[in-house]
Amino acid sequence: MQSVVLVINPGSTSTKFAVFHGDRCIFDQTLNHSAEELSGFSTIASQYEFREKAIQEALKERDFDMSSLNAVVGRGGLLHPIPGGIYRINEAMKADLLAARYGEHASNLGALIADTFAKQFGIPAFIVDPVVVDELEDVARVSGHKLFKRISIFHALNQKAVARRFAKERGINYEDITLIVAHLGGGISVGLHRKGRVIDVNQALSGEGPFSPERSGTLPAGDLARLCFSGQYTLQEVLKMITGKGGMVSFLGTNNMRDIEHMRDQGNKEADFYFQAFVYQVGKYIGSLAPVVEGKVDAIILTGGIAFWKEVTERISQMVSFIAPVVVYPGEGELEALAIAGQMALSGEAEVKEYVP
Repeated sequence: MQSVVLVINPGSTSTKFAVFHGDRCIFDQTLNHSAEELSGFSTIASQYEFREKAIQEALKERDFDMSSLNAVVGRGGLLHPIPGGIYRINEAMKADLLAARYGEHASNLGALIADTFAKQFGIPAFIVDPVVVDELEDVARVSGHKLFKRISIFHALNQKAVARRFAKERGINYEDITLIVAHLGGGISVGLHRKGRVIDVNQALSGEGPFSPERSGTLPAGDLARLCFSGQYTLQEVLKMITGKGGMVSFLGTNNMRDIEHMRDQGNKEADFYFQAFVYQVGKYIGSLAPVVEGKVDAIILTGGIAFWKEVTERISQMVSFIAPVVVYPGEGELEALAIAGQMALSGEAEVKEYVP
């Protein structure tokens, strides 16, 4: 029997939500929140009641019968590192998110909003594959100095969803194959999936891997150290260079890849050069993961919003198709991924895990 699931994906200035019946989206909507509306909240976590009320009002306007819901699924936020999967929202999880124990991010609101809805209607609430999913091999955690350890923060929800989609479409198990998945969006994450686990991936949030529309990716360590102690920049300014004002923003003044595409179409040579550099870095990073599994890769998947840009995916494919066939699943598909996980949890098809602090 197919269930009705409400899914919620909060962003920094918007809240996306949708209602699914089985795998069919009944409707979806994006609520935009102005800077003025959000300025009254001292923390991101304190916004959850405001955003929950906004969703409630939007559902009332649609005359949606809330009593028809069977579950609510929210995007997972910054928790302590956990294996991938579906997690029941519990008090320990909420406490960590409310206190921003592992960092503040809009995704922290997903579980808090979902739990509020669930308690109102006496239904279960879950999160799925949050950004802190950590399945790294121990050797992959080693950096170049004992004071630093590589950590796993990446687009786990979309990466896992497209990997499972690839396997399902071919009638095979995700746990039986090896994939390299590159999420191309505001941030870039490239993960090596082996036997259902992401055993290596770049830390996509703050400074590792290819540069992205607004993130610097890996920087020359010595030059960065000298810049930090030059006295010209504060800590916050340096962190902003890494995430927010890095990548294409620093080179071309925009984080909108459509703008860059237009600039190239108009003959802008600088835009073309950094486009080439972007493709180069993504392709190089994909290639760097293949030796970990001795080149035995079943497929390479390109996904995320930038994967809609055909020239990007074609150029990357030319670079890496010698490793394995390249498959393109453009877009993020996060709402769909949350809905599918909710169905699997309700049907018993997937294990529901408990978050333990």
